[in-house]
Amino acid sequence: MERLRESIDNIDAAVVHMLAERFKCTQQVGRLKARHALPAADPAREARQIERLRGLAESARLDPAFAEKLLTFIIAEVIRHHETIARS
Repeated sequence: MERLRESIDNIDAAVVHMLAERFKCTQQVGRLKARHALPAADPAREARQIERLRGLAESARLDPAFAEKLLTFIIAEVIRHHETIARS
C-alpha cells in the first residue's frame, strides 16, 4: 500500500506542475488577448478542446465526462485570469 501511495503522491505532484505550466501559457495568451482587445472567452476553441480531451480520455480509459468536468473547471479559471488581465 505504501508503494502505491507514494506513486499517487508523485503523480499528484506531476499534475500540479503540469497545471502550473499550462497556466503560465494561458497567462501569456491572456496578455495577448488584452493587447489586441480580444474577448477573454473563445467558445469555439473551448468546445474543440473539450471534444479533444474527451477523445483523449476515452483512449486512456478515463471517464470522458470526468475529463470534461475537469477541463471545464480549468477553462473557467483561465477565463477569470484573462478577464483580470484585461482589466489591469
